Amino acid sequence: MKLNQFAVLLFLSAFILSSCRKSQPEELPNILWLTSEDNSPFLGCYGDTFATTPNFDKLAAEGFLYTHAYANAPVCAPTRNTILTGVYACSGGHEHMRSYYPKSGAVKTYPELLRAAGYYCTNNVKTDYNLGNFDDKSIWDDCSNKAHYKNRPAGKPFFAVFNSTITHESSLHQSTPDSLLRHNPDKVPLPPYHPATPEMKHDWAQYYDKIEDLDTWVGEKLKELEEAGLAENTIVFYYGDHGGVLARSKRFLYESGTRVPFIVRIPEKYKYLFPAEKPGSKVDRLISWVDLVPTLLSISGIPVPDYLQGKAFLGKQKTADPEYAYLFRGRMDERYDMSRAVRDQKFRYIRNYMPHRAYGQRLEYLWKAPSVGSWEQAFLNGECNEVQSIFWKAKPAEELYDVENDPWEVNNLAGIPEYKEVLERMQKANRDHLLKIYDTGFLPEADRIERVGDMPIYDFMRTGKVDLPAIVDAAELATWGNAENIEMLKNYLKNSESAIRYWGATGLLILGEKAAVAKPDLLQALNDSSLSVVTVAAEALYNLGEKSAAVKSLVAVLTKGNEMARCFALNTVDLVNDASPEIQKAVIELAQKSPAATRELYDMRMAKWLFEKWKLNPADYNVKFNW
Repeated sequence: MKLNQFAVLLFLSAFILSSCRKSQPEELPNILWLTSEDNSPFLGCYGDTFATTPNFDKLAAEGFLYTHAYANAPVCAPTRNTILTGVYACSGGHEHMRSYYPKSGAVKTYPELLRAAGYYCTNNVKTDYNLGNFDDKSIWDDCSNKAHYKNRPAGKPFFAVFNSTITHESSLHQSTPDSLLRHNPDKVPLPPYHPATPEMKHDWAQYYDKIEDLDTWVGEKLKELEEAGLAENTIVFYYGDHGGVLARSKRFLYESGTRVPFIVRIPEKYKYLFPAEKPGSKVDRLISWVDLVPTLLSISGIPVPDYLQGKAFLGKQKTADPEYAYLFRGRMDERYDMSRAVRDQKFRYIRNYMPHRAYGQRLEYLWKAPSVGSWEQAFLNGECNEVQSIFWKAKPAEELYDVENDPWEVNNLAGIPEYKEVLERMQKANRDHLLKIYDTGFLPEADRIERVGDMPIYDFMRTGKVDLPAIVDAAELATWGNAENIEMLKNYLKNSESAIRYWGATGLLILGEKAAVAKPDLLQALNDSSLSVVTVAAEALYNLGEKSAAVKSLVAVLTKGNEMARCFALNTVDLVNDASPEIQKAVIELAQKSPAATRELYDMRMAKWLFEKWKLNPADYNVKFNW
């Protein structure tokens, strides 16, 4: 009897396994990515009643809407680098917007992995992967404005990307007349940190028009798939590359800059991949773009390599729900800043490693939107309330927000005793993460160029030549702004590791007048082999009244430094507001030497701004800025 029961159980087990195998088609699923730029989840399906998005709403009803999806960086190129590689751009050395450093050979791109598995891979058309010496076309079967899954060989599964720029920041650079807007500027909902200037209301309304246009584009792409008879065999992903687009969203580590729309529609044929019981469901798992590569591999049955830093959220290799999403911010074009953030289901923690810099540093490209200039002018006129004024001031070292109850993140809870446990938990999560991934941002960019040479920074950080825990310790201590740490900061200036010397100088700069006792140490630091240390020491000394020595050192950096050393120094020139003849002469000569003063050189963007600030006519000095 027992033998018969055992036989029956074996039969049933075999039957169930067989049924499971039959429910998972042997052929690889087609995968269609529809991506857009610079847009937060301002969609009807996400509860935005001002948005006009019938196609998005339909897609969400047919698929699965993720409520906690995040771009790891709040700007395009570092985000695209993270998406492409499955490695945080701040781990690979590509966190700065933009930069052109080489990719490690140990890190593969997802098109290469998918093509090796049999996929026909197309990209229409944007790349912008933040990589140098990299052929961004060769990793695809077709990467052009004609790339399309319809061109695949017969019988081949496809992976196809279509990228829309409709909602890109540049869509606000030319204002549509109010009379032509479909969304009423006087009825547009504004976040509490934005003043209700006419330009602000207009740009928000115009942005909602662009989202409606994006919705139309998505509808066209889905209709095209349907008419090709491929909808029942194709998994559709829609996502925005990062948040945006008005000031304090794109480029900033808030919900408005990092939370993004993400919808996946999975045909019934691939029901075993459903992340919830049925289509139309919302999924609250924390996901971020570093998770996309392992998820693609998991869906396609490709083993997920150990070096990947994300977690698969669909397929056979799906992991348990993570506790946190990790986010980062580095240099934004010509302006230097550095922050890291941790998001759990309820809270967002931000650690600012350059708290002495205001959020609203003037950025050429950001200032092309009329709204940001109007906000700045309202602040200068004294017309902004306390919340609206924060953007134009120096940052705290830490920020903590209860996003569930404060969705616009205007009430900083760091330092409030009731949240001490949450704060300490997320502090630890941040530190553990950046050490785990070998975060490269703690080494000054200009120094990295000199130290690393042609070696990918990802590889350099893993050679054992960098004591990252010690460097992070220095960065953490320096940026608290505590005068009791002056002796430690002075000792940092004597360390053999240039990054620790840099953080020591930064700590003294942050202390301002309280660091006057360290003048002799800072004067000595002007002779440092690291031009990043020299620049920070010069700024600290300038603010302590040693202007002559500071100016002399800044001129030396502008004369002999690499592009990023010069850019960093020009940031200081602007912020100390020096327009001495020596400085002006150095900037003019720098612009004269630059071939056509190209916009792609970030020291030239700073030079152009200084010409404007000093009211210098470039033509008078035989300088032509090409933008």
